[in-house]
Amino acid sequence: MTAPVFDPDDEKIVAGALRPKDAATLILVKREDGVPRVLMGRRHQGMAFMAGKYVFPGGRVDPGDQRVIVASDLRAEVLAKLTTGISAARAKGLALAAVRETFEETGIVLGERATRIPRTKTEAWKRFFAHGLMPRLDRFEFIARAITPPNRTRRFDARFFMADASEIGHTLDAAESNELLEACWLTFEEARAQDLPSITRRMIDEVEARVAKPDESRPVPFFRFRNNKPSLDYL
Repeated sequence: MTAPVFDPDDEKIVAGALRPKDAATLILVKREDGVPRVLMGRRHQGMAFMAGKYVFPGGRVDPGDQRVIVASDLRAEVLAKLTTGISAARAKGLALAAVRETFEETGIVLGERATRIPRTKTEAWKRFFAHGLMPRLDRFEFIARAITPPNRTRRFDARFFMADASEIGHTLDAAESNELLEACWLTFEEARAQDLPSITRRMIDEVEARVAKPDESRPVPFFRFRNNKPSLDYL
């Protein structure tokens, strides 16, 4: 019998529920001829989680993400919303996880040229820094948070970031991993026509609203479950 664990997201004891792991997603927006497009990819059919679905680049936070030196940190107003219940170091790690996962899954290196590249023991970041770029987190927007329902075999506490495609410093010919297939830039209409997880569909709506009417004071939606029922709060 699995021992009950405390699930802070459901605010009660949930028998057998997995504690959600920190994860981060990056939504890149490209504007061509006045038409916004977002970078998405189809997950490999052999994946245990969301197989075959179209998603944005992202994944689990690695311990080394918090220790990476950046060209510029998250803006104060972004950090204030992102640090709800967590430290500033953990918040930085979330944003950098989004950068690293985007690099690994799509071959896109985000950042600006740097003459002095930081040292790191993390192999993925060594490969990232080999391209002579350092991430700029001050260009990131924090647009949503979502926690996987308690009854799933894998659970993530995911934070969603948005940035403009102008932050791309370099693009590799091929991605390091095969988690995302057919990475491509899609209009909002094209994206909605794909096989999407429900949270991804919500994120498309959120990004479209922010692109149509940029507003730093816009509240950040927080999707989770309370007492086994969907709940929406704002940060």
